[in-house]
Amino acid sequence: MAHQHSSQPRLSPGSYEEDIRAVLAPRLAYFEAVARHEHVTRAAHELGVPQSTLSRAMVRLEQDLGVALFARKGRTVSLTPAGRTFLGSAERALAEVEKAADSVRADADPTAGRVAFGFLHTMGSETVPALIRAFRADHPRVRFQLVQNYGEAMIERLRAGGLDLCLTSPVPDAPDLVTRRLDEQRLRLVVPDDHRLATRRRIRLAEAADETFVTLEPGYGLRRITDDLCTEAGFVPRVAFEGEEAETLRGLVAAGLGVALLPPPAVARPGVVELTVTAPRAVREIGVAWLDGHPDTAPVAAFKKFLLGRRGSLLA
Repeated sequence: MAHQHSSQPRLSPGSYEEDIRAVLAPRLAYFEAVARHEHVTRAAHELGVPQSTLSRAMVRLEQDLGVALFARKGRTVSLTPAGRTFLGSAERALAEVEKAADSVRADADPTAGRVAFGFLHTMGSETVPALIRAFRADHPRVRFQLVQNYGEAMIERLRAGGLDLCLTSPVPDAPDLVTRRLDEQRLRLVVPDDHRLATRRRIRLAEAADETFVTLEPGYGLRRITDDLCTEAGFVPRVAFEGEEAETLRGLVAAGLGVALLPPPAVARPGVVELTVTAPRAVREIGVAWLDGHPDTAPVAAFKKFLLGRRGSLLA
């Protein structure tokens, strides 16, 4: 194998960090095979490439690094001290690549792949467990990475590639997303059980205009819906407490610290009364969202089809 050393790396100092991965990555497997066999011909045979191609790749690698990786004697080669150092790192890098490849193949497996699924906190106690149980009746080995968060945070994570699908409310309207409305959920005005309105079963929201409200923090979909409904009813709510979880708000209501517009609880909570709001129509739409133009793995496609088949009965 002809060998010519370059006294300086071919990569200029200014471009080194930008280019080093592009230069090294395609040659790591070549280098590892030559180092393991200590013979270019045998390594070329294993890799299925011409010997001349492999020889040129190794010479170019040494030139780019500015370091001799091999000592050559006829058709055999042996590693220099620098070559042994480089081999250890190359083997670890190749092992990580193989591990990553195995991981993504496992996630895409039609029968045992992974779905990264986001949903609202208020859907975590009953709705989502019931959905996954029903889906896994036909797909028992599919794995789920579950993420609970508020709507805006889930959409950010969806855009960043951390989620395949998410259930959220309100249903977002954005050009980079595909959304489908699945169901709607009635909201109730929750009051303490000793409140002046606690003997009522139904109420117009305008009747609560003078009440103190406890709500979720700005950025939560339910907070936006609460503000919009109060505006439609002709008032701006006086907010005393802001929280991050609906059941915490119920606890604040039970403590007499305000009233709240909330979806039905998974389990009835003592200390509060939940009133049907007759006007305006107090509901929140629940929908599923995913990134437009992103191909689905087989398990994601199956779960998406399952969710779309639950239109109108998602919350049953």
